[in-house]
Amino acid sequence: LIDLTSEEIPHPTRRDIRRHDRRSERMTKTLATPPVHRPLWQRLLLRRLKFLAIIAVLAIVLLGGSYLVAPQWLMQADDWRKAAQAHVEKHQLTAGDTTWSYYEGGDGPVLVLLHGFDADKTLWLDVATQLTAHFHVIIPDLPGWGESTRIEGASYNVDVQAQRLQAFVEAKGLKGFVLVGHSMGGAIAGVYAAEHPEHVAGLALLDALGLKFKENAFAREALTGSNPFVYDDRAGFEKVLSLVFTKPPSVPGRFIDVLVDRNKHDRAYLQKTFIELRDPSQSLAIQNRLDQLTMPVLGLWCLNDKVIDISAQDSLRKGLAHARSISTTTLIGCDHMPMLEKPEETARVLANFTLSH
Repeated sequence: LIDLTSEEIPHPTRRDIRRHDRRSERMTKTLATPPVHRPLWQRLLLRRLKFLAIIAVLAIVLLGGSYLVAPQWLMQADDWRKAAQAHVEKHQLTAGDTTWSYYEGGDGPVLVLLHGFDADKTLWLDVATQLTAHFHVIIPDLPGWGESTRIEGASYNVDVQAQRLQAFVEAKGLKGFVLVGHSMGGAIAGVYAAEHPEHVAGLALLDALGLKFKENAFAREALTGSNPFVYDDRAGFEKVLSLVFTKPPSVPGRFIDVLVDRNKHDRAYLQKTFIELRDPSQSLAIQNRLDQLTMPVLGLWCLNDKVIDISAQDSLRKGLAHARSISTTTLIGCDHMPMLEKPEETARVLANFTLSH
């Protein structure tokens, strides 16, 4: 026999009944509440925000990957951005032995801007941004530099470059323009203006090679055969920046790596051209032609230029015997790169010079 003992089930208390009633009431309200339907515009906005968030994440990933793997793409994109901001477009033109790459844009009196040694047309974009509202600017990559062609074994000294510039001017049909040159580009501009005064309405020389100046550390190093503009690593690049800038800009490390590789790739050309420019016929190219300059001339120098000492400005002023007018401007707070360290001031001086002649 099995003894089955029934377990007594306790009766619910009043507290249990009230608790059960409250739970039932909450459940009934929840079931009775209709689902919330957002307005159409809110749903579309949320979808758009989600989409933009995904795009932003992808962009960050792509930019980070590009910086590490292909930083030159980001550098090119920044050049495109600056060119668009300056309202200039890139063109190509074959003249003489060179296919020239150049920026052009803006309306008004024509200014042709020439860059210096181991540089290219992008050097002038910050200044062009200030000028194109009132002037027509043309900014070429000089032959052998940037995206313009380079012929193996050919000479790219000041005299030959001035001849190539004449081919470009003729191909473009330019007349009565203001010619602006910086550093090596200043020497080329000065020689061109002396030999083709009929084309040049005004000559602006910015920290220009080609004039006598007090010997400085840069000149002494150059005379020993050393080229301060070649470098093999980030430290060497930073040393060049400290030479040409009063306050060297901060350049991302991977961007520096691209510039180091480019400098190494162009080493033979850089060395050959630098040796050519050391010759007195080149380093004094403007000095030897000062009495041939008949157009208005502007000399703009940075007070603290450690490459071409500001005493060159005195040589310019004293040697111009036949220029219709002579203007000189000294900028404070910059070194050898006024168009980068003082773009607004540089543009303003160039604009005033152009409009006054």
